Amino acid sequence: MSDASDRMKHKAEEAVGAAKEKAGAATGNERLEDEGRADQAGAQAKQGVDKAKDRIAEGVDKVKGAFKR
Repeated sequence: MSDASDRMKHKAEEAVGAAKEKAGAATGNERLEDEGRADQAGAQAKQGVDKAKDRIAEGVDKVKGAFKR
């Protein structure tokens, strides 16, 4: 299972990316804007991996539970 600290870290990375994107847009800095979008995309991908890990762990637990009966 993905650990809660990883989830929080990935959410924070997404928020930092959003802030970079907004700062870039406000200042007309396209590089910063693009970097913010990339940071957000990376963080969202990591969050997807976290969710997949959780689903796999839930499936394993269900299989284990079925064998215990």
